[in-house]
Amino acid sequence: MVLYYSDDCLGYHESGHPESPERLRRIHALLAQEGFVFKEPQPADVRDILAVHSADLVDSVKKGFSEDADTPALPDIHRYACLSAGSAVQAARSAFEGENAFSIMRPPGHHATRRRIMGFCYFNNIAVACAKILNDHPFKRLAVLDIDVHHGNGTEDIFYRNERVLFVSLHQVPLYPGTGLQSKGNCLNVPVRPGTAGAEYLGILKDACAKISGFKPELLAVSAGFDTYAMDPLAELELDLPDYEEIGGLIANLHIPLFCVLEGGYSRDLAECVLRFIRGLTA
Repeated sequence: MVLYYSDDCLGYHESGHPESPERLRRIHALLAQEGFVFKEPQPADVRDILAVHSADLVDSVKKGFSEDADTPALPDIHRYACLSAGSAVQAARSAFEGENAFSIMRPPGHHATRRRIMGFCYFNNIAVACAKILNDHPFKRLAVLDIDVHHGNGTEDIFYRNERVLFVSLHQVPLYPGTGLQSKGNCLNVPVRPGTAGAEYLGILKDACAKISGFKPELLAVSAGFDTYAMDPLAELELDLPDYEEIGGLIANLHIPLFCVLEGGYSRDLAECVLRFIRGLTA
């Protein structure tokens, strides 16, 4: 598996914000200690970002403007967001070329809609990558699996009614952003109750994977969030560390070329969650 990461993503922060540089610093340190190597990503082309976002949204990020308190207008955030989106694009390209990949970057992306910055997200990294791969290559079908604890409302907004894309999101309800209560069109939403533990969650994921398999996608994109963890401060699911290895295994057993993009996860054990997930994917 190819891992994309750059120390450059550690360069911005907001005091007290849960989406901190320390998240990525710990992941990189643990994976490097385990012998993983990383490729340096390149920023996304603005044309690829404009394929999924309005010009007004892109301009607002560039000019340092935000109406969402969770997604502040930080210095140079446009550059960081472009690099995170570009990393996702390169991960998608690696998967297309036959080598599964994981973009381990920040800021995350799955809450950014076509026209709105929100939920720690500036550009929708996984949507930028999926649109790029769909535009550049003759794919008939692509699936997006979102396992972040929060609904991937931005990804749904961007791909709703796109017959080439199946979007599947497992997420806690009730919880921010309050969307994803029911499925619609090509978007399969699977609400999960607070307090759901590993065995039940894995059963739900197994059913979701069966839906993905039935769609017969040629590429699978995974919004890999780890805020489903029992110790995560922003949600109320009860997954434990071994569950992430099982999750990785279920996804790997689909036998579909895939790439992953890091989304949420805010506990001190985030790095270990990511390591277990990668072990499951590559076992």
